[in-house]
Amino acid sequence: MTTVNAALRSARARGVERLDAHLLLAHVLGQSRAWLLAHGDDALSPAQATSFEALAARRAAGEPFAYLVGEREFHGLALAVGPGVLVPRPDTETLVDWALELLQGELRDVPAPAVLDLGTGSGAIALAVKNACARARVWAGERSADALAVARANATRLALDVHFAHGDWWDALDAAAPTFDLVVSNPPYIVAGDPHLDDLAHEPLAALVADEDGLGDIARIAAGARGRLRPGGWLLLEHGWEQAPAVAAILARAGLGDVQTRADIEGRDRCTGGRLLA
Repeated sequence: MTTVNAALRSARARGVERLDAHLLLAHVLGQSRAWLLAHGDDALSPAQATSFEALAARRAAGEPFAYLVGEREFHGLALAVGPGVLVPRPDTETLVDWALELLQGELRDVPAPAVLDLGTGSGAIALAVKNACARARVWAGERSADALAVARANATRLALDVHFAHGDWWDALDAAAPTFDLVVSNPPYIVAGDPHLDDLAHEPLAALVADEDGLGDIARIAAGARGRLRPGGWLLLEHGWEQAPAVAAILARAGLGDVQTRADIEGRDRCTGGRLLA
């Protein structure tokens, strides 16, 4: 017989962090962590024990917790995620907060601002913006068909109206797409061979790694901005914490002004943006 406490001890012995073990078992049992603490001697059914052991083994092997439970909270939304899409990170909420600051600030008098999320993945950024700013007309492009299917399913489940398009960066847009008031993107920006990639082995490499010292996709997005932004429209990009000066220079070369950088929740330079000068 496997009890709650025995199952947790077994997971810890595999190398699963205590919090992850508790949350995984709570997920399997459909209970809260508080319930686990009060029912340590309760027995798991054979099916529950088998399910938990399998999840604990996958977590011990480094698979993201969000893939195991099938969802991740982002900016107040519960998003379905799985292999094939990058797990949304709290750092990326910095990008969403900046976008909303613009929509509620200098763009507040625009009746239906056009917003684009390039490389939407699970749809996290686009859906968070639409959820917080209902008047925005939101588009989202994605080159991975699998990721786009996840994003569309999230939008349907959350009843958020976002226009999705399949293609590589600006090529996802057709002639019917507007010029945008605001474009946001969390593109790949990690350098190939970076040792941090070992911890991200279960997530899609194409959503993480870029050429040209991690700046290739950022440069491609910036280069195409002039033809897709209205005069005065903003482009906001997430990047690595050491890349802000390089990204600022890329935006300036692309003809964007008022270039500025925002720090993430850890105080690290995380997002840089600028506006298209008329």
